[in-house]
Amino acid sequence: MYELTINQLSHAEFLSQYWQKRPLLIKGGFTDFEDPIEPEELAGLAMEESIESRLITNHKNDWQSYHGPFEDFSKLTEQHSTLLVQAVDHWHPIAAKLLEPFRFIPNWRIDDLMVSYSTPHGGVGPHLDQYDVFIIQGQGKRHWRVGLPDVNLKQFAQNKSLLQVEQFDATIDAVLEPGDILYIPPGCPHEGYALENALNYSVGFRAPDQKDFLSGFADHLIDSEKGLTRYSDPTLSIRDSKGELTAQEVVQIQALMQDTLNDPEQLKQWLGAMLSQPKHDMDLAPLDPPLSTQDLAMYVSSNEVIERAGGVRAMYQVLPESIVISVNGENYSLAEKHLESIKLLTDLPHFLGSEIEDSLKCIEFAQMLTKLFNEGTYFLQEDD
Repeated sequence: MYELTINQLSHAEFLSQYWQKRPLLIKGGFTDFEDPIEPEELAGLAMEESIESRLITNHKNDWQSYHGPFEDFSKLTEQHSTLLVQAVDHWHPIAAKLLEPFRFIPNWRIDDLMVSYSTPHGGVGPHLDQYDVFIIQGQGKRHWRVGLPDVNLKQFAQNKSLLQVEQFDATIDAVLEPGDILYIPPGCPHEGYALENALNYSVGFRAPDQKDFLSGFADHLIDSEKGLTRYSDPTLSIRDSKGELTAQEVVQIQALMQDTLNDPEQLKQWLGAMLSQPKHDMDLAPLDPPLSTQDLAMYVSSNEVIERAGGVRAMYQVLPESIVISVNGENYSLAEKHLESIKLLTDLPHFLGSEIEDSLKCIEFAQMLTKLFNEGTYFLQEDD
């Protein structure tokens, strides 16, 4: 397990002083850092059709971007090239452990682990991200520059899939070595170029915008056949102008729309499903033959270690008379007495079966866990 130190700051101090406020260089954030993945393994992932990958080159400032899957790596040249693979935590259990030290940020905010391999002078150019990111330096060295948000900075497209930003003043200008980490808040321009063959690990965070929430909720209303109350105006009276949409009518329409958001249980059910939905495919191993609920207690003996698969998104919400646990886009409603067991499922990457022994006696909890085992989102840890 990796142990994160943030320049002698506590997690609470980091959140109050830096989170979404200003960038931070964390020297030696991971001491004696060892790469969880080799460049050859990363290349193997980039050859898979279900895994999102890109290869970016910048020969003589001619920026080109190629999308995987890749059959060969002839374009990954000895200099000026970068291979990026998204959601590596979904496919590589050892690399997935790199996310755990950052879970002092709530689970629903953590997105995935992107891994990049660059040859000397390779990078993606100066750019902005609209989400927080921790960038961990693996093997090799990389020169990074990071600036503060500047509304006057102009963005432009080098090609259709590579958005960059003009040059900026840097508040951080440093060479990162293995175990060093950069924290970059949203909107901070940054650029990094490898000084030698280098691996980098980016822990990204989700930040849905207003249209994401509104369009997602609209889809939920359609799927669940909710929000069917129609506009009505029983107090309509004669007016001078037939072409006017009055301010009062706008208020009524706004109130009609707002009413759909004023049902806390419906809103929480939708949020749980939406925010726990993975954006990328996963490497799950469903049980074959599937487990029955009747055999669950025997399957999970007290000394068995239950592990959550890499990339699984799990969170819960407390309702007035129940708890909704959301796993990979599906909701399960359970009694409040199962809170501690639910916390184990959502807070920890692994725990002992004995810790949920009492909850296994509840048919609703047992049915949920049986389904999760059968899907492969949770599994029993194999003996070494």
